[in-house]
Amino acid sequence: MALLPFLKRKETETSGVNPVVAAFLHDYSIEVMPRTAEKVENFRDLLPAGTRVYIAHIDGTPIDDMVGTAKRLALDGFQVMPHFPARIIKDRATLADWIARYQGEAGVDQALLLAGGVAEPQGDFHSSMQLMESGCFSDFKRLHVAGHPEGNRDIDPDGSDANVMDALRWKQRFSDTTDAEMALTTQFAFEADPIIAWADALRDAGITIPIHIGIAGPAKLQTLIKFAMACGVGPSLRVLQKRAMDVTKLLLPYEPTEVVTALATHKAANPDCLITRVHFFPLGGIKTNAAWATDHSGAQMKDRT
Repeated sequence: MALLPFLKRKETETSGVNPVVAAFLHDYSIEVMPRTAEKVENFRDLLPAGTRVYIAHIDGTPIDDMVGTAKRLALDGFQVMPHFPARIIKDRATLADWIARYQGEAGVDQALLLAGGVAEPQGDFHSSMQLMESGCFSDFKRLHVAGHPEGNRDIDPDGSDANVMDALRWKQRFSDTTDAEMALTTQFAFEADPIIAWADALRDAGITIPIHIGIAGPAKLQTLIKFAMACGVGPSLRVLQKRAMDVTKLLLPYEPTEVVTALATHKAANPDCLITRVHFFPLGGIKTNAAWATDHSGAQMKDRT
């Protein structure tokens, strides 16, 4: 009778899965674009059932492609969260049309609202707050907004966090008065200590919106540095630069094991930390990222053959 419990313990001990990391990765989300989604034959072979999948709306992507990707993912049983970048939305009528199509064709009831990556607004909107004020998302169950652990020079050119914090306080008031569940989905970073300090500072400032922390998935070092510079990743970029100087690591693919383990350990020791979920940016490919998440979460993908 004692043999089976012993075998179970032995399997856990030798599986290589850190239970703290596995708990931290529970209910992780991941981001795709229509053009990258097209390359995936079957998402159900890669992601746990019900995974939240964000669909990034890059300027120039046709709304037909966005809605088609949302419909495909929804039919496969995933939670679909399309981006709504304010600065590429022409007007309220366009916004209402997008929402109607997402809801009617894919049953979408959650969204990531953000300003968007273009410098100049192409229409009537320039911020996520205007989208929230529009009333167009009143029947959505979940609304996420952007978070910036290392600041945002577009919002605060002087390098401070004054404007970012003003916006977060506004979003906190909105969160307090809406029925929708809210979260801050952040830009990716590579170093745990600045992320933890930022999360603690938000809590001390009275922000209670949960944080879904952005993590770059496994990728070639050169790929990560390129994306990090393009996305304005700040101080933690030095982690990649230091790695690039180490000849023994230069040709090895980057994996987020160190930063995820540090964040998971902090969360386990500090349950009141605002960081509640991991959101992956699969910069080295969706399949590679999903495999890493499966290996480190101990998740068993359902046999669909």
